[in-house]
Amino acid sequence: MVSVEEAEKITQSKTKDYGTENVPFDKALGRVLAEDFKADRDIPPYNRVAMDGIAIQYEAFLNGVRSFAIKATQAAGDIPSAIHQPNECIEIMTGAALPDTADTVIRYEDLNINNGIATIQIDNIRKGQNIHFKGTDKKTNDVVVPAHQIVTPIVINIAASVGSTELCVKKLPKVVVISTGNELIDVNQIPSPYQIRSSNNYTIKAVLQQYGLTADMLHIPDDPTTTKQQIQHCLSQYDLIILCGGISMGKFDYIPSVLEKLSVQKLFHKVKQRPGKPFWFGCYQDNVLVFAFPGNPVSMFMCLYRYFLPWLDASLKIITPTIHAVLGADVTFNSSLQYFLQVKLNVNNEGQLIATPMAGNGSGDYANLTEADAFMELPLERNTFIKGEVFKIWLFKQGFR
Repeated sequence: MVSVEEAEKITQSKTKDYGTENVPFDKALGRVLAEDFKADRDIPPYNRVAMDGIAIQYEAFLNGVRSFAIKATQAAGDIPSAIHQPNECIEIMTGAALPDTADTVIRYEDLNINNGIATIQIDNIRKGQNIHFKGTDKKTNDVVVPAHQIVTPIVINIAASVGSTELCVKKLPKVVVISTGNELIDVNQIPSPYQIRSSNNYTIKAVLQQYGLTADMLHIPDDPTTTKQQIQHCLSQYDLIILCGGISMGKFDYIPSVLEKLSVQKLFHKVKQRPGKPFWFGCYQDNVLVFAFPGNPVSMFMCLYRYFLPWLDASLKIITPTIHAVLGADVTFNSSLQYFLQVKLNVNNEGQLIATPMAGNGSGDYANLTEADAFMELPLERNTFIKGEVFKIWLFKQGFR
């Protein structure tokens, strides 16, 4: 049995680079950029008007001119008009290109317009105001979005604005999620009093979809021959196998022995933690990785967020911050295992992230996860944890990511 720190170190030592691929920018949501992408021209590409109003020559205002004859009206996308006399202006809309003959924009709120004459009603005017000048955001060939970050709606917006119709992203591993157990039936079936519907595999698949990763799913009954045949096939077809269930000490937990017979190298089995103690991790021919999680839903969920997703982030070279929170109440845990406490998060008036412990009914109480936001990792060396202490948390509620 290994410690949490040892399990983390071992899983992180097996990060893999699966290469890159180009995908249409509007299909890249959730993927990870593999390369910087750059501006194809200055941003903004022209001196952009930032307020509806009039464009004038500031020197005219400085010389005492307050009323300006409107020479033309210019919308966004129009070819810029020009003014030639100090007492002329262009009525101009937000987003329009500023004429070369003007250098200041006065907003409508500060004007009185009557019979084609715009009169400025205020005295505090600054040269260059209400103008977003060409190239002030980015210059041509500047990096607009650096590599190694998740493609968000904002990244897609920027890609569209600079004409990046394809994005180079990190290629994702080919994954299969395998559930095990005779007690499991599919979600569209009616269970007997001693059966349950399969759900862990759908949970894992849903989490992976947030990364743009679509996993195949397979169910294996508690039969050693079938288990060996199915896993052997998967070892030849996938980069990554995620198993759920069948790894504890029960008479029908065949997974560890089958993996050994198939020459899958065990890197560890069992971690000094609760929940998730039976967690198994190994590799096949230094090519296929196997994450075998316990079948209890909370145990599976914690291991997924504590070990698998950090491994995937590291493999895809995503930079993720370590997050800590303040414990909101005293907690006692009388065990020699490292405890991952379910917590509800909120921010207090001082801006502190407060983690309130959530009472549950053990590692099978998956309904409790709907109320919690994260797991708080409590140190192994202690049994009592005091309100106000700060500990690392592992977020799983999307609103706090």
